[in-house]
Amino acid sequence: MSDSYKKPSDGELQQKLSPIQYKVTQHEGTESPFNNEYWNNHEAGIYVDVVSGEPLFSSLDKFESGTGWPSFTQPLVKDNVKTKTDRKFLMSRTEVRSAHADSHLGHLFDDGPKPTGLRYCMNSASLRFIPAAKLEAEGYGQFAHLFAKK
Repeated sequence: MSDSYKKPSDGELQQKLSPIQYKVTQHEGTESPFNNEYWNNHEAGIYVDVVSGEPLFSSLDKFESGTGWPSFTQPLVKDNVKTKTDRKFLMSRTEVRSAHADSHLGHLFDDGPKPTGLRYCMNSASLRFIPAAKLEAEGYGQFAHLFAKK
């Protein structure tokens, strides 16, 4: 399945993505807090890489961090998320990138809630939200059970 998550050419990305999506995912940009698509989204579903479609995070792990960006306690699929040290702005932070498309997603901090204590602080511009009701239709049916009524 992971073989299907490919990064398109730069030309295709420039046509497919909005300017802010391109800046964030391809040039480690950051969107404005409290003025982005998903910071206040409370709908059930998953978040995928806007570039490749690889599944990244679930609304079940999303929490209100007060930062103005969507924040998660853990990845939905750990193998689709990688980290590296970011030394920009004269400080050391942990950058979060998608594994297959190598998109810049945001940063990881250790000030999140239990059980993980982690805060994956993501840019909405790097994500595409797929509502739980559309998981099957969008090709992400393997995650539908997470949102089934018990």
